[in-house]
Amino acid sequence: MQEITSVREQDRVKEREEQAILANRAERPAERSIVGTQRQTDWSCINWRKANRAVRNLRQRIFRASQAGDLKKVRSLQKLMLRSYSNTLVSVRRVTQTNRGKYTPGVDKLVVKTPQARGELVDQIRTYQPWRAKPASPTRRVYIPKPTVNSAPSVSPL
Repeated sequence: MQEITSVREQDRVKEREEQAILANRAERPAERSIVGTQRQTDWSCINWRKANRAVRNLRQRIFRASQAGDLKKVRSLQKLMLRSYSNTLVSVRRVTQTNRGKYTPGVDKLVVKTPQARGELVDQIRTYQPWRAKPASPTRRVYIPKPTVNSAPSVSPL
């Protein structure tokens, strides 16, 4: 009888542990899953030491590969850097918090000031797909009159 109660108690303990693990997962909004679905980035929960270390390690690996002359590895590491979540976090932090021009609007005429807006910017950058964006407009040729006989066209985007 004693073994049965201990087994039941063990099952109860395991159940409580599993519930605690599930509760912890629900409380961590900055975590990304492997499947590709991602939660909203919580700016205040980011481990900056870990993010900076990941970016620094990738930069060092790129430098070492370029010094060794392994261009294929350099290119693959650069692609990895572009897709890195830590690199996106560090880049957004640098542009919106540490730079002197953090209050100067960019090309998009936006200034990101709040932590919530920074998190949304990270999510927006991570989900941006340039091949699905507006297609490039064709160039327009404008002939500029010149004093010589030949007039060369000036090509400018629309």
